Amino acid sequence: MSINEDITLKLQKIDVFKEDISRYKSIDNNLLNKLKDFYRVSSVYSTNAIEGNTLTESETKVIIEDGITIGGKTVREHLEAINSAKAYDFIYTLLSSDRITEDNILQIHKLVLSGIDDKNAGKYRQEAVFISGREYAPPPYKKVPELINMFIEKLNKHENEHVIIKAADLHAEFESIHPFMDGNGRTGRFILSLELIKNSYPPFIVYPVKRLDYINALRVYNNMKNYITEIRNFVAENIYETIKDLKRFLDNAIGKNESIINTQEDVFTKDLNNRLNKSKGFKR
Repeated sequence: MSINEDITLKLQKIDVFKEDISRYKSIDNNLLNKLKDFYRVSSVYSTNAIEGNTLTESETKVIIEDGITIGGKTVREHLEAINSAKAYDFIYTLLSSDRITEDNILQIHKLVLSGIDDKNAGKYRQEAVFISGREYAPPPYKKVPELINMFIEKLNKHENEHVIIKAADLHAEFESIHPFMDGNGRTGRFILSLELIKNSYPPFIVYPVKRLDYINALRVYNNMKNYITEIRNFVAENIYETIKDLKRFLDNAIGKNESIINTQEDVFTKDLNNRLNKSKGFKR
């Protein structure tokens, strides 16, 4: 399927930012860790917030970094934050993997629902489900294993298609399969982030203010016979805003006038799977 002109232009702008960022020579380990921790908190906060979790971003930070309990918040909300942080850390262990497997996907889901719904954590649904607010009905549960295996083949296939387009298309496909009883959105967003980070893009972060746009993009895909443009545009716009903010931060932190050199190192994947240390003081 062809990509419209607006999305093509957005992808070009994203890749210009990506190239600029890859050339900074003063991104040391401390700054890399701060960036990783920042995206970790933002990813955990946002993926839960759009599912109805009422923790703020700062509350999420102290829960997952300091182990502090927040008064007036439910046990489930605390578990969602802790579990999502573990799932986020887990996808970083997969960055050097040549192939993402079914077990990897099931493990992400198990981490997301651990202690919340242990009966279904890491297991495909065994009954029909309906997605609230949508006319679309996910496929019969007996077809889920086959559909997920087809999804994994596409995920691991290397083609000339732009990574962001591939990631958006596969995200829409995963959410339409709806393989689990609960936790589909969070699991799907972590898989999307994994695909992006592996290719040196920032993770997929949907703040609550964009929740309705995100849900609508998925709804259009499901209800209009796999019309993909809306979710492609949403993901591309999302990554554009994230990487633009990153570039602005690095300009301020390092300096716009610093001389830059070509390098094979990138901001997101350099030794991150070996450096899951937490740093403090990088607040949104």
